[in-house]
Amino acid sequence: MILLLDTSTPMCRLTLIEGEIRYDHEWLADRELAKGLLKYLHDQLHAHSKVWRDITAIGVYEGPGSFTGLRIGMTVLNTLADSEAIPIVGGTGESWQDEALTKIHDGKNEQIVLPRYGSDPIITKPRK
Repeated sequence: MILLLDTSTPMCRLTLIEGEIRYDHEWLADRELAKGLLKYLHDQLHAHSKVWRDITAIGVYEGPGSFTGLRIGMTVLNTLADSEAIPIVGGTGESWQDEALTKIHDGKNEQIVLPRYGSDPIITKPRK
């Protein structure tokens, strides 16, 4: 099963692909992304009678988008890919899923995917 994930906005978008069957899911994660992403992924896999080991490849939206959302999503997926030895690739733009699927079908493994924010992140400095 191929897992595709976009966490660039408050609406987390997950696609699971098994052969010719495609399952699209959305979750309004908003400020619960860090706390709930792993459970959300687990629950969606479970709903399709799958477990982590059933994931054969991961595609992730690289950006641009929310600094925090992209960081959280990529950290979770990069960690999952590394710990389970699953190939991971990234994609950008409106056709990011097609880009990621092409890389997956070509046997690519980027090993770690980094976010592309579209501009420099704005990080506020502590007041003290």
